[in-house]
Amino acid sequence: MEIVFQAVVIGGLQGLTEFIPVSSSAHLELAPWIAGWGSGGIINSLAFDVFLHLGTLAALLIYFRHDWVRLVRAFVASARERRIGDDPDRRLAWLLALATIPAAIIGFAGEDWINQVLHGETTGVRLAIAAFLVVGAAGLWLADRLGRRSDELDRLTVGSSLIIGFSQALALLPGISRSGATITAGLALGFTREAAARFSFLLATPITLGAGLYGSRHLLTESHSGTEWLAIVAGFAAALVFGMLAIGFLLSWLRTRSVAVFSLYRLVFAALVVGLVVIGR
Repeated sequence: MEIVFQAVVIGGLQGLTEFIPVSSSAHLELAPWIAGWGSGGIINSLAFDVFLHLGTLAALLIYFRHDWVRLVRAFVASARERRIGDDPDRRLAWLLALATIPAAIIGFAGEDWINQVLHGETTGVRLAIAAFLVVGAAGLWLADRLGRRSDELDRLTVGSSLIIGFSQALALLPGISRSGATITAGLALGFTREAAARFSFLLATPITLGAGLYGSRHLLTESHSGTEWLAIVAGFAAALVFGMLAIGFLLSWLRTRSVAVFSLYRLVFAALVVGLVVIGR
């Protein structure tokens, strides 16, 4: 049952690193290589990737279920009445919808090209991921260091939501981190650490839903054995459980602590990758 163990490890990594700003794409791209598991297999299949995204989507929906019930009701009421008014839920719902558009368009247009150029088992790709880890670490640290960290989500504007939305598209580059990019943008715009993280998580929900639906369009063309489906389900469950733990941990951490530890982790991870490349791992 080694395949199930690998699926749980990768699923757990997806859940943790999707929300903690250390780059899930870097970890999922490099973990099998670092562990010496080789290429191919179920953990590199489309079905496994889709179900990992569905696992993190489930974590978001469960953790923020009360927020999303309010936001969806507010969005529907606003659309029906054709007005936003002074309702903060209506305003936030529309700003979330607006911020989703840039990443959706850029992702649809550029994902295939980026997958061809920046994904694969080559030294160049691994070094590029290490470089993006360093860039993301520097950006996150600087935004936390220089940002005002005073605004709550009621200060969110159309302009700031679009900036955060465009930053989300940077997650197409493996090593940048979707949560890292959006939290960095939020901090740079003057939001508190917790507000930046909360908006990042809420913003992740529609884009993760879209990615899951888009990726699932080819699922019917894949066939898997019973053991492989067990591994897929195990990966989904691990992504769900560890995703919820990561969300709760990060929101709690950022209430009283900085993001410096995550920048440091990214630098250490990048150094590990470079070191393994140098010694010919």
